[in-house]
Amino acid sequence: MTKRTNYYNDLLVNYSKRELVSNEQAIKLLKDAETYLSLRNDTLPEITLEYSLEQVEQENKHWWPTHCEALRQGRGDILAGEYVNNLVYFCADGPFYGRTAATNREVNRWAILAQPSVTIAWPIIMFKGEVIYSEWNCFDDETNEVIAKGNETLLRRGHRGSCYLKCEQISFHRDVSASEELLYWIRR
Repeated sequence: MTKRTNYYNDLLVNYSKRELVSNEQAIKLLKDAETYLSLRNDTLPEITLEYSLEQVEQENKHWWPTHCEALRQGRGDILAGEYVNNLVYFCADGPFYGRTAATNREVNRWAILAQPSVTIAWPIIMFKGEVIYSEWNCFDDETNEVIAKGNETLLRRGHRGSCYLKCEQISFHRDVSASEELLYWIRR
């Protein structure tokens, strides 16, 4: 029998299911996210002996929980800031080129996935250098139904480079478009 993997063994916080993150942790992670955004360069840094793939992978592992918390909290400002200006975003209704085009499309998704009484969880997360792969489910907290699920692959060059390529597959099972109320909440 194949050994099962806990993908969160090496990470600071576990986002594999609901209710594993304390309020104190969430506040700290959002502050960390803002710090990581401040480290981003306007140009993608080169991989060198001084800025190795191993360092990039470690930075991506530190970043991952901040990304999860930003999405759970509906922090569109942080989520948009995680992308470089010339982001390439491939998805079923894409492609989108540039941070503005991508975030203009994603704001609807963020609003649906972060709406009140819904929790997103990432049971699978894998890292290899600058590659990050995840699978996620979004649950209605009252009915336990899965309202959406998907997977994404990100190329993120650590804190200095941020995310420069995103490939995503999403299946919505409810709420395909966000209401104006949810859009207002995510854009705040």
